[in-house]
Amino acid sequence: MRILYGVQATGNGHITRARAMLPALRAQGIHVDFVFSGRERHHYFDMEAFGRYRCFQGFTYNMHKGRVRWPQTLADARPGAFIGDVCRLDLRRYDWVLTDFEPVSAWAAKLQGVPSVGLAHQYALRYPLPGTPALPLLRWSISAFAPAQYYLGVHWQPFDAPVLPPLIQAGNTTLSDDGFILVYLPFESLTFVCRWLKPFTRHRFRIYAATPYAFDEAAHIEVRPLSRQAFPLDLAHCSGIICNTGFGLCSEAMAAGKKILTRPLQNQIEQQSNATVLQQMGRATVMTDFDDEVLTQWLAQAAATQTLFPDPAPAVAQWLAGGCRTPVQQVADSVWQHAGTAAQGLEPFKAV
Repeated sequence: MRILYGVQATGNGHITRARAMLPALRAQGIHVDFVFSGRERHHYFDMEAFGRYRCFQGFTYNMHKGRVRWPQTLADARPGAFIGDVCRLDLRRYDWVLTDFEPVSAWAAKLQGVPSVGLAHQYALRYPLPGTPALPLLRWSISAFAPAQYYLGVHWQPFDAPVLPPLIQAGNTTLSDDGFILVYLPFESLTFVCRWLKPFTRHRFRIYAATPYAFDEAAHIEVRPLSRQAFPLDLAHCSGIICNTGFGLCSEAMAAGKKILTRPLQNQIEQQSNATVLQQMGRATVMTDFDDEVLTQWLAQAAATQTLFPDPAPAVAQWLAGGCRTPVQQVADSVWQHAGTAAQGLEPFKAV
């Protein structure tokens, strides 16, 4: 079997999910090629695992100070270039297309009649979730952006829907608390974030940002360049993490047993929904702005417990290798039930 795996690259969580899926797909004897869209090629990093991947422009958000600017986002879209990319992507060599909310591969599959599977956190928003507004066009718009023949959402709870647990790369480090706070706020101004943290001299902060070199902003504030090798190690050894409310990183923090202080991007339905679910689960402190009092209270909080998510990758890979004959709801239920988690509502996870 030969699969084209399309990955939305506006955020690193989609890429992390693909990293987690790749070994399971290969274990089933599936040959996988990758396409990515949503950022310029020179903005990718640590991509060796994906071999000779292709890049397309796709679509991405126009961000300013942690807010999605929808008029500018629409103005930046180039529908002509998108249509050209879809038409040029030849899928005759592939048996299936697997799309992680990547629109070029998804639409190419639809137009060329190649069977496709959508595997992404965004597809969970096609179903009623806490914190998700009842927008009549939400389900339609998600499917229209990156359509697929079969949809598998990904979330922290099953929600009585075809939704899988998070796809997280297995860690190879021992978890510990080395007394520093990890900070990853890529859509915020680095200068502003450093200024916000500067008065909290009794705590150490390690910020990852789009900088070409490491430097110390202050005695207690370190700034480090993005790194797929170093970041997971720091996540394993930090006391907690301050981040936006992207699904992938919050999942990794929960799995590592780290407390979370998160600021969802404004005007972004996905992150607003994630924030509501995290609050209901008692797994994060949510801030709407950079509030000193909220930070003070969060820093004083005790450590979090580790969340044990079942790994859905082997089941999904086996399902794909078998031609996706089992209903998607049955696939999702089997993964949750294998871990002893009730496939309904907001049942708590097993914590250690």
